[in-house]
Amino acid sequence: MIPLTATEPRFAICIANTDYPAALEVRKIYQVLPDAAAARHQYLRIIDESGEDYLYPAAYFVLVDLPKEVQEALLKAA
Repeated sequence: MIPLTATEPRFAICIANTDYPAALEVRKIYQVLPDAAAARHQYLRIIDESGEDYLYPAAYFVLVDLPKEVQEALLKAA
């Protein structure tokens, strides 16, 4: 798993949305916020379709490294 730091934006691709079909879209890229307590319990803090951050099972996502230009474009689009 790619470590999450407070200084660098992180992103993940949703690979499952069981129990959360209205909040998560499979194959979509989501911003991940650092949350060490959530990570210890196998969860990620994700900014979902509502624009708010919520905890979701880490197994629903694959963390990805994106080029800086792509990260900037995603953050501006949010």
